[in-house]
Amino acid sequence: MRKEIEIFFTALMFYTRIPCPKWVTHDPVYLNKATRYFPLMGWIVGGAAALVFYSAEYIWNIPVALLLSMITSVFITGAFHEDGFADVCDGFGGGWTKEKILDIMKDSRTGAYGVIGISLLLLLKYMSLLSVNTYQLPVLLFAAHSFSRLCPVLMMYTSQYVRENEDAKAKPLAKSITAKEVVPALLFGLAPLILFWEIKIIAVLVLPLAGLVYLRWYFHKWIGGYTGDCLGTVQQVTEVLFYLAFIAVWKFI
Repeated sequence: MRKEIEIFFTALMFYTRIPCPKWVTHDPVYLNKATRYFPLMGWIVGGAAALVFYSAEYIWNIPVALLLSMITSVFITGAFHEDGFADVCDGFGGGWTKEKILDIMKDSRTGAYGVIGISLLLLLKYMSLLSVNTYQLPVLLFAAHSFSRLCPVLMMYTSQYVRENEDAKAKPLAKSITAKEVVPALLFGLAPLILFWEIKIIAVLVLPLAGLVYLRWYFHKWIGGYTGDCLGTVQQVTEVLFYLAFIAVWKFI
């Protein structure tokens, strides 16, 4: 039990900016095992975003409450995944070889592709959520943040890490993912879907899973696998696709 608690807090420390006990370390072994709790971090982030939206809605209007909920999710994670998405936009937008793409993504500076990409992504996320019924938003945020964090776990399980240098950002996380990490992640990632109480929620998963398959293919085509930035991109893209799919399913089914 003590070991599992340490693994959980390692996940909390690595995937969020929530303060953890001082005895929590960056042990590579624990970082790898902490992957099983990645979707559970979505419970925390999505739950906080939902709570802020639900509370702010009573004080301000829906657009302001929604924006505050998005700020909350970014604040809790330290823009961890958004930063990865911006780096991928820069790398794949400006690089034409594997080496060039990896070099650009490693650069701490953000270029035009990254700025434009993350701006459009956040705008699409905001506009999508703005079109959802208010009473559905809290549960949608909770489910989307959880499921979108399952998708990077599936990427790690079915693909390979491509950086060889030890100073890469996600090196400790991505050495080897086994079924011991995937099974709990599946449970944490899928469990929130029960809150919708409608079987058609299964149809919502088709679009984000298709996005995961495409991104996996695309990353393999250009760099032969994934990096930490690629995983952040998977989380961000599948989260937005979850919202878009939800809107479409609830409109036409």
